[in-house]
Amino acid sequence: MPEETLLAFDYGLKKIGVALGNTLTRQARPLRILTAATRTERFARISELLHEWQPERAIVGLPLTLDGGEQPASRLARRFANQLHGRYGLAVELVDERGSSIEAQQILGTNEADDAMAACVILQRYLDALEPAS
Repeated sequence: MPEETLLAFDYGLKKIGVALGNTLTRQARPLRILTAATRTERFARISELLHEWQPERAIVGLPLTLDGGEQPASRLARRFANQLHGRYGLAVELVDERGSSIEAQQILGTNEADDAMAACVILQRYLDALEPAS
């Protein structure tokens, strides 16, 4: 697999956590939380990130129920992933995000939600699932 820069998104209606990683180091790190009030502002911030980091692929967390089923938030995350692909021509992968907020809180040692760390957890799951480099 060629080296790719990846941006991951933990999508929410009020906040979007963003993480950065690449397939060479297979390490993810939290980047920032986007809190734009309107869709136009949200995509302006995303455009800035895409311009700055030039990712080859986006990873979007897919919220599922505990038994792996779809829920209303799943549809919103899928729509966001489709918008990223449609607006920017970016390859997009959906990754199961179940438990990512709890894992992020455990990493940070706090009960406060950190959407950027949750995006990092999602991205690290994607990187960990890649085929081993040969």
